[in-house]
Amino acid sequence: MRKNFNVLCIVFMLLISACNAGVGQPVVEETSAVVNVPIVEQVQAATNTPAVQHAMIPAELPELQSGLAGDQDSSSTADENRAPAGDRFTFGRYERPFNASEMDVYYPGIDIQAASVFEDDNWVYGTIAIKEDAASECSFNGRYGFEVDWNIDGGGDLLVLALTPSSTEWTTANVEVWFDENDDVGGALKNTSDEATSQDDGYESQIFGGGIGEDPDMAWVRISPTDSCTVQIALKQAALEGNMYLIGMWAGNDQLDPALFDHNDGVTHEQAGSPLKEFEFFYPLKEINELDNVCRMAVGFQPNGSEPGVCPVPSAPIQDTPPPPGQSCPPPSILYCSPNGCYCLSPQG
Repeated sequence: MRKNFNVLCIVFMLLISACNAGVGQPVVEETSAVVNVPIVEQVQAATNTPAVQHAMIPAELPELQSGLAGDQDSSSTADENRAPAGDRFTFGRYERPFNASEMDVYYPGIDIQAASVFEDDNWVYGTIAIKEDAASECSFNGRYGFEVDWNIDGGGDLLVLALTPSSTEWTTANVEVWFDENDDVGGALKNTSDEATSQDDGYESQIFGGGIGEDPDMAWVRISPTDSCTVQIALKQAALEGNMYLIGMWAGNDQLDPALFDHNDGVTHEQAGSPLKEFEFFYPLKEINELDNVCRMAVGFQPNGSEPGVCPVPSAPIQDTPPPPGQSCPPPSILYCSPNGCYCLSPQG
């Protein structure tokens, strides 16, 4: 009886919130299925409503970026069954858009080329640009998202995921937000492989799914209307704690699972494998595959380079104007921009 009462209370509060959410005509959007969210499922069953009414929708992205990070292009060495550089398993950096073992299947749809972050008063926007396939087309047939570390301690706090986005219109369909309630993401050594593998539960609490949650407007996704190879993900500023944080972009297939964070704590380097032939003892990829990410960008503060997982910071900016990714940095170096300027970074193994 008490359980049913709690469910009814939750439903009542959601209805009151929807009534007071904003002014003007609400936007109605069909919801998608949400799994592993008992409270969300209870609310859906109790209300029996097929659609969610939205009061806020993201706008166009601001012109000024808060951060920009390039990433390795694994297509350049895909025919050699290896990544060119950029994979640092011990430090949670992955360049693994390949299948396991033979590494003879390359996935351009999860090979991040560049990532950026934007902010306005209401939203944080993360963008991920992927590699074109052999037909010069881009297919977002994987999972894409960003991880927020608002404690700046190396352990992620919030994870936003968008599954197989396909529309150029903003939608909450197939968008999830996960929270690390018990603060175990990162394990004993934040942002670094633990000395012994651990069985932590990663991001164990789903707080949003397909428009269902405490705030039906919390997170959105769309494919850029002007760039078919870039996906844009928006998260409400109200979902964050504070205005200073680290943010890192992700792309992957099944391995991009909230329960598997941090990936380098659940398995050893030997078990995970490596995409780099230079690491003969670990090559090829094994348990950790079909995964790519980018170093974390600093938002709201000036990084000094010691922050866990942050993109490398030079002692002084090399140039004042952010150049287009891939056009000003001679390969295989890649472009990074932070509040103190832009520069070319040599690849790291």
